[in-house]
Amino acid sequence: MKILIKKTYIIILLVMMLNQANVFAKDSKFLYTGENISNYFLGLISVNNDSNNEAFQYLKKVQLLKDEHHRYNVEFIRTLILLEKFDKAFTFSKKIWKKEELFFEVDLLLGLQYFLKKDYKSAEKHFVRLNSISENNPFFKDFIGNVLIAWSKASQKKKAESFEILNKIPERYIHLRQTQSAFLNCFLDTKNTKKSFEELIYNESYNFSRYNFFLANYLLYKNKKEEAKKIIETSRKKYNSNLLLKQTEYFILNDKGYKVKNFFNCRSAENSLSEFFYILANIFSGEKEYQLSNFYLKISTYLNNNFLSNNALLAENYYFQNQDVQSKKIYKSLKKIGTVYSWYASKSVATILKSEKGTEYAVGILEEAFNLIPKPNYEHYYDFANFYKENEYYKKSIEYYSLALKDINEDHSLFPKILDRRGTSYERIGKWEKAEEDLMGSLKIIPDQPHVLNYLAYSWVDKGINLDKGLEMLKKANSLKQNDGYITDSLGWAYYAKKNYIQAEKYLQEAVELLPSDPIINDHYADVLWMLNKNIQARYFWDYVLNLEETEQELKDKINKKLLFGINKKL
Repeated sequence: MKILIKKTYIIILLVMMLNQANVFAKDSKFLYTGENISNYFLGLISVNNDSNNEAFQYLKKVQLLKDEHHRYNVEFIRTLILLEKFDKAFTFSKKIWKKEELFFEVDLLLGLQYFLKKDYKSAEKHFVRLNSISENNPFFKDFIGNVLIAWSKASQKKKAESFEILNKIPERYIHLRQTQSAFLNCFLDTKNTKKSFEELIYNESYNFSRYNFFLANYLLYKNKKEEAKKIIETSRKKYNSNLLLKQTEYFILNDKGYKVKNFFNCRSAENSLSEFFYILANIFSGEKEYQLSNFYLKISTYLNNNFLSNNALLAENYYFQNQDVQSKKIYKSLKKIGTVYSWYASKSVATILKSEKGTEYAVGILEEAFNLIPKPNYEHYYDFANFYKENEYYKKSIEYYSLALKDINEDHSLFPKILDRRGTSYERIGKWEKAEEDLMGSLKIIPDQPHVLNYLAYSWVDKGINLDKGLEMLKKANSLKQNDGYITDSLGWAYYAKKNYIQAEKYLQEAVELLPSDPIINDHYADVLWMLNKNIQARYFWDYVLNLEETEQELKDKINKKLLFGINKKL
């Protein structure tokens, strides 16, 4: 499939090259220079492969295209930004800018360049054009242009005008409008600053966890350390996995509030605009548009290169782009931020090394990093245990889950989750009594955990014990989390164990529809079909399981026996 896609892409490019023959005809030297045609062609392929350095080397040699080929200009400008060659990008944008031609990337960059030079009137001329360009782009329509114009007005101390422009942003961007409003209040140092940030962090309909940092940052600048500390401590209880909040808490508790202030200053328009572009980068990353995400992230970093933690997104993007060398480089650079990001970076690098050098090597590297932590706490133990568990080092995971449990109280939000994870590790090494104790302990604290209910009840069913109780638990799990293939399969299997094959078929068929490529679920469905004397259909599904890549040898052996002898219905 991958080969087919590549071939298709090459064919499309060749057709495009032929269609652009009129471009090359403008200059006979270009037309008859195979090297130039090759450079353009290879440059586009490099762009498609996220090979930015190679793309630049090829594309810079064919700048003759700048007056004729819009697509070339887009790719060249984006490549320059991705390589952080901003001066070259500004210069190139000036060369190709035309009053009669609307060009998003060009007007964006030239507007930002004038903005940084504090020539706000010139900046606005370009930002206004962004709204016109975005008329045909429903995502950007009246959005980016108005945000940038609002900041231009605010930078000129035109408070009323800045908020008036901001309010022109469409309602579908209400959350982004609210964040920009908070930053504008902070920049203009209005009395509504604290309130506007509080409206964000106390909003239950949307996750504004990141803005706890910005409120704490603002309070630190106002020399209100205790208030900032309270904000972060409260937010940490609600968002215990947020890296930025973790690191901020560490800094504040260790009298390093100045490091929090070094990240960001809302009285700087450039810093606030940097956050806006970071949001755009996050949006595109969420849509798996990693190249566009990196484009906006590079602009964000250019506007504020002190907010080093934002580079975590860049490292993640590189990872998903299979740019492992660059990803590791960025992750390692995060270590200088502080202990929280250092540990996070170590885990991320270990994950990459697993695919490069194997599980044993990756585990060894993370063990070295863990041993360098001066005072590990429950979060370190928990993270380390998870890494062990994910790599099937179940005994080691149990050891560190146990250390984490000793470090926290039973009323801690992580307590039931750790019990659950330790319990599943016990089950994997055959210590069922301990596994059952942990899983039941987790459910005692939080009864409505569908996946814990499923794991415990399915284990009972699989062992042929507590069938009635297990069935009721699986009914509950299924009602709590509908359309979950694994839970639906467990419920069907519980009915199968109780020989209610009609109900079993109903749920197992649904499970197959939800997870059609799961070997065990298909095997379960085949089993119930056999018990209902639908032998031809059962054999069809068993054959199907044998041909699935994910099917383990043990299951294949069992299925081969079923194909020969069927299922003894007396068992």
